[in-house]
Amino acid sequence: MASVPAVLQSEWTKIRTVASTTWTLVSAFVVTVVVGALLCALLASTFDELPPAEQATFDPTLVSFSGMVLGQLAMVVFGVLVVGTEYSSGMIRTSLAAVPQRATFLFGKIAVAGLLALTVGMATSFLSFFLGQALLGDRATTIGEENVLRAVIGGGLYMGLIAIFSMGVAAMLRSSMLSLGILMPFFFLVSQILAAVPYAKDVARYFPDQAGSKIMQVVPLAMNSEEAPYGPWGGLGIMALWVAAALLGGFLVLKKRDA
Repeated sequence: MASVPAVLQSEWTKIRTVASTTWTLVSAFVVTVVVGALLCALLASTFDELPPAEQATFDPTLVSFSGMVLGQLAMVVFGVLVVGTEYSSGMIRTSLAAVPQRATFLFGKIAVAGLLALTVGMATSFLSFFLGQALLGDRATTIGEENVLRAVIGGGLYMGLIAIFSMGVAAMLRSSMLSLGILMPFFFLVSQILAAVPYAKDVARYFPDQAGSKIMQVVPLAMNSEEAPYGPWGGLGIMALWVAAALLGGFLVLKKRDA
């Protein structure tokens, strides 16, 4: 029977010695920070050209997180690879032979990878905020303003939860290609499109990314957006339920099916 510390050490070794997982985290960090900084610089120079409604609801904190639309995709890839590589490489048989307690194996992997994703997410969120505010100039806010710290911490939680959700989906589907083929279009296209379609947006606002991203919003109706039937923490709670459901599904599949 493998001990929990040994399982955690094993999973940490797997993650840090695989180049693809390391580079996806680096990509999530770089893409989010760089894209957010560029958009902050652009808005600082073109603020007077924005429609009056968007000027009135300008949210400098939310703007600094603009890069998360792309950065979250790298987090999706990271989460999928952490779990899916076990199946694509055939290592799942060896892993389960070494750790026959399937709950210990799966949740040990998720604990290590999830903590790493949350750490990178927090670093990304704080750097995106401070760099973005430096570039916004007179339009900037400070972390001491009401609800700003909540939004910055929430940005890090959001990125970490996206990765953990992807791990659960990959555990259910047992395939990196299939998981990426579903999650990438969902987060990058389907969710974004449905959020702009009348009637469909009433459903889309409960998708994990749409609900979870509300935690990063400080100004109500920011950038002329529509009001949601839940607050920032309520939205993150909805996202957490999606994550819990994905992890439960992944565990049940791993428990009931052969490797």
